[in-house]
Amino acid sequence: MANSTSQPTTNPTKTGSWAVRMSESVLKRSPEFFEKWEYDHGVIYRGLEWVGELTGDPKYMEYIKKHMDHFVDENGVIQRYKVDEYNIDHVNNGKLLFSLYRATEDERYKKAAFQLRSQLEKHPRTSEGAFWHKQIYPYQIWLDGLYMGAPFYAEFIREFGDPSEFDDVTLQFKLCYKHTRDPETGLLYHAWDEKREQHWCNPETGCSKNFWGRSMGWFVMALVDVLDYIPEDHADRPVLIDMLNETLEALLKVRDKESGVFYQVLNLGHVKGNYLEASASCMILYAMAKGVRKGYLPEHYRQEAEIIRKGIIDEFITITEEGLVNLNKTVQVSGLGGKDRRDGTFAYYISEPIITNDPKGIGAFIQAMGEAERI
Repeated sequence: MANSTSQPTTNPTKTGSWAVRMSESVLKRSPEFFEKWEYDHGVIYRGLEWVGELTGDPKYMEYIKKHMDHFVDENGVIQRYKVDEYNIDHVNNGKLLFSLYRATEDERYKKAAFQLRSQLEKHPRTSEGAFWHKQIYPYQIWLDGLYMGAPFYAEFIREFGDPSEFDDVTLQFKLCYKHTRDPETGLLYHAWDEKREQHWCNPETGCSKNFWGRSMGWFVMALVDVLDYIPEDHADRPVLIDMLNETLEALLKVRDKESGVFYQVLNLGHVKGNYLEASASCMILYAMAKGVRKGYLPEHYRQEAEIIRKGIIDEFITITEEGLVNLNKTVQVSGLGGKDRRDGTFAYYISEPIITNDPKGIGAFIQAMGEAERI
């Protein structure tokens, strides 16, 4: 999505719903198809789906359907997607298939969901049963992967699976939390290597070196979304709710006190080169506001969510001359290892490009504002 010349935002209390305004900006900026089956577009689609439900306007689901139909053929086969790549990121878009199937009763959406489920059946795992982030990243758990795979998996089980399978969904969170959580700060490291072989990991713990903002954003979003599907009487449901409370409590301790939002490297706001980052801030707000609405969090988080909401608008939002909403200061990508040998150092995390209107940030913004406005 292209950047635009921008002006300071007007008072958000006088401009209506920010979730709707950003959704309208997406529809105007990106009317045509995305060319790749990429997880970040699914974050936008999820936001648009939410706004469609909120407003009752069918155009948002029509937009999603048009874009999803670009990939799902008449036989329910997802084009430009390969099961045997075993990339957990590629599962994320599948969350939209359930609502499309419910709305249309078109079997091809159900077939496409089963195609993604077949990936999870054979997806490689650690010795304890956690999904590898990707086949090319063996024996590694990344926080990002919980958002990419677990909500789809849980909703699939609710719609088409066996309730006993929920144990496998909650296992993913328990193993990730067990291996990535720092007992001193309560924050979660970006990733963990079971084999302790990666150049980016601590040879004793297997953890990466830093607490990356967006990775923790993915994790807390995954928690509140999965709880939509975990049965009330499931033994692990209170475990996940406790996990959400503990993680958000740790995050609030590293929030920037002046702006109310979060840094690219969460606990190093005082270090030169670090910066306030939009996507992480939006994701954390989403989890907090939804957690309040659903009753998972104490009431005082309502006030904390409002502080973050105002901070996001003030720090990251500008309006173009055409009236379109820009979300600024989103890191384009941050990863570990691979061909570029990304080493997980602070210097690495602050070296990646910072862009405007990144799909991951926009999608998180729509969802966050929708939840914050709702409470």
